[in-house]
Amino acid sequence: MTAEDPDVERAEMLTRWEGAAAGWARRADSVREMGMPVSTWMIDHLALQPGMRVLELAAGPGDTGFLAAELIKPGGTLICSDATEAMLAIARGRAGDTGIDNVEFRQLELEWIDMETATVDAILCRWGVMLILDPSAAVHEMRRVLRPGGRVALAVWDESRRNPWATIPGRVLVELGHTAPPDPNAPGMFTLAAPGALAELLEGAGFVEVEVDAVELPRSYARVDDYVDEQFDLSGVFSTIFRELSEDQQAEVRRRIGELLCDFATDDGSIRVPGQSLVAAANA
Repeated sequence: MTAEDPDVERAEMLTRWEGAAAGWARRADSVREMGMPVSTWMIDHLALQPGMRVLELAAGPGDTGFLAAELIKPGGTLICSDATEAMLAIARGRAGDTGIDNVEFRQLELEWIDMETATVDAILCRWGVMLILDPSAAVHEMRRVLRPGGRVALAVWDESRRNPWATIPGRVLVELGHTAPPDPNAPGMFTLAAPGALAELLEGAGFVEVEVDAVELPRSYARVDDYVDEQFDLSGVFSTIFRELSEDQQAEVRRRIGELLCDFATDDGSIRVPGQSLVAAANA
């Protein structure tokens, strides 16, 4: 097999997420706080009721699904799933810490969900479907496992120009010659950001009454170093490259990132960087 083999690519993606889990565990509280407006939109658009069976895919730390778990009591069950065991371990710990007991944990892939047809009432997937090789396969699988009339709520990142918080580190690494420009055809944060792409994806899988909206998610930091340290924890690509640089090269990366962040400085000296997510909900 070659590096272009889809199975090889999928295995490499999973390895990267396994390696990133420790950083996501350290940042789980801040990720929860940052993503809460998106999570709330998704939950609000599922019309959850007690007794429902809810599946969260690509759950990461699990916090979006945990909001659902409270709303489906009594008698309801949350299935919290991720493709990596390391991420599931984070979610298990957070569920235990918060006393959520109506939850099952499963290691599931997005592109082939190992569940029987028409067995869940609602599905959540926050910032997962744009990162896989075949988003169409994923939403077709979601449609398959949903019961008739079930609901899905998804989130993907909006266009790169609306998310400078995510693009600045990569831009700097490319400018300084530490990495090549990203492949525009590869899976990534902005794969489904084009206008109409998310609705088209859902409708192509047979979903109806598709609703798409945008949610602003600005990111705030006291110092440039806080921003860089967060990127190191949450971005496997950035951290892999950054840790291989010399001290002088790392300092130059930090300096250049700081220059670009000056555009987002506030009156009190902190940094507020724009961000925006697309959200969608639809009926099966």
